[in-house]
Amino acid sequence: MLSIDGDILIFIQENIRNSICDPIFKTITHLGDAGIFWILLTLVLLCFKKTRKAGVYSAIALVGSVVVNNLILKNLVNRTRPYEVVEGLKCIVSPAHDASFPSGHTGASFASATAMFRQLPKKAAVALIILAALIAFSRLYIGIHYPTDVLGGLVTGIGIGILVNVIADRVCKSGKGEAEKEQEALG
Repeated sequence: MLSIDGDILIFIQENIRNSICDPIFKTITHLGDAGIFWILLTLVLLCFKKTRKAGVYSAIALVGSVVVNNLILKNLVNRTRPYEVVEGLKCIVSPAHDASFPSGHTGASFASATAMFRQLPKKAAVALIILAALIAFSRLYIGIHYPTDVLGGLVTGIGIGILVNVIADRVCKSGKGEAEKEQEALG
């Protein structure tokens, strides 16, 4: 699998990278640095009653992504970055100082976007999924992650986003049920 991962990265470097796309994908990848875009979006959404639920779901998903991807899986797997192993691969951003698997940028992006998907208008939700996909691809483009790192982040991110929706919806539903029962008892 390592050979296929490396071959894909070399293919991207030799056939897709170019002087026009390099600054675009560097910018896209930096949107995911420390989850900054997703954190800022979450904070904005939390400010407005109409979007607060999406902000809360995103916040929970981002915390879940950090715990699962950055604290547990990266330390458990401890995979070396591809530019340190794949012969001829050049990383076009500053080297990372943590483990490679899974992609934290991809995990956070998909966790947040998935958690918010049902809470936002469809056009906005689809735009966020597209941005998450672009951030994921950017990690391959710049040469900082293996394809399986990105796939791992995608799977954990979507899983966390769905889990947040399922659990939060149940908590909200049971909370509403209790509030309605109290209201009926008073009224």
